[in-house]
Amino acid sequence: MSNKTIIIGGGIIGLSLGWQLARKGEEVEIYESGRAGTGASYAAAGMLAPQAEMGFEDIELFYLCRKSLEMYSRFSEELFADSGILVEAERTGCILPAFDRDDNERLRRLYDFREKIGMPVVWLSGTEAREVEPFLSPRCTGAIWINDDAQINNRKLLEALKIAFQKCGGKLFENHKVEEIIFADGKTSGVIVNDKEVYCTNVVVAGGSWSKQIGGLPENLLPQVRPVKGQIINLKLNDSCRVTKVVRAPDVYLLPKSDGRLILGASVEEMGFDVDPTAGEIFRLLERGWEAVPSIYDLPIESIDVGLRPGSRDHMPIIGDSDVEGLFFATGHYRNGILLTPITAYELSGWIQTGNSSEALKGFGISRFYEETA
Repeated sequence: MSNKTIIIGGGIIGLSLGWQLARKGEEVEIYESGRAGTGASYAAAGMLAPQAEMGFEDIELFYLCRKSLEMYSRFSEELFADSGILVEAERTGCILPAFDRDDNERLRRLYDFREKIGMPVVWLSGTEAREVEPFLSPRCTGAIWINDDAQINNRKLLEALKIAFQKCGGKLFENHKVEEIIFADGKTSGVIVNDKEVYCTNVVVAGGSWSKQIGGLPENLLPQVRPVKGQIINLKLNDSCRVTKVVRAPDVYLLPKSDGRLILGASVEEMGFDVDPTAGEIFRLLERGWEAVPSIYDLPIESIDVGLRPGSRDHMPIIGDSDVEGLFFATGHYRNGILLTPITAYELSGWIQTGNSSEALKGFGISRFYEETA
């Protein structure tokens, strides 16, 4: 049997990892139960905002996210070379506005924390905030400005990854559901897909919200991942509203895209695998968005998208090997799937190829869950 890697899942994580492995000359196949790149990765907004998103308790995840953002330039260059499609991170910056006293106090704490750990953040008055983003509500009383945060066209990125993966020799099997992972003599030996056995050396579980449902995994290696529903609204920018900066307002973000869309997102709902848009959440997003940027009122609605983020028990990604030889995980990226794509692809592909574990991914493996119960 040749040294082959099978990746279960054709979202942005599976495609990028497969592309990097194929680029290194490895034999790799991706099996996707539907169409590759049409799930949570497609419905995402494409924010690359580790500094805006970071909470007080997320310091290790923040460092991982920041390192991944730094890798995007190299990632984009290599992807252009292999796909012919240029997809670059746009450094649009991000503004976090406050609209009342409670907002101000909350933002001040966030600002002080970021400044304490050496992040390049700037505190703006309401007037200064509206100079940075003139379409902000006149009710804005203050804001944090983060110049380094960025965004990317995730749909174009997915298209480029599919092309690059196959051009580098990878094989993509769409509408092929992996029913079970096969183990023999304590090692990973293959998968069962469409009632057929396919043999390999390594298997990577990259099934997003469905990762826990893959058959054959030992009980203590079931990834603690669940679907977290997110609804977003795609508005069409026009002359009545020309937002140019990412606005991270309380309970909503507004993200202008180079293709003329303004994305309002995103709900965070524990609704299982339900993917129906709902009136209440759409109303809430529109209301919060209008409070931050009143001129969205007259913008046309282009579409509503729903995605299922893979959320782990501690909301940290699950990336790395396991105590079964040849079994790897790349799932549970939750709200940071697009942002963590480069570091996941580079570090895990190197790990799989060389057998040397990644220092950058230390602490993010699946073992942290079964060690708790040992």
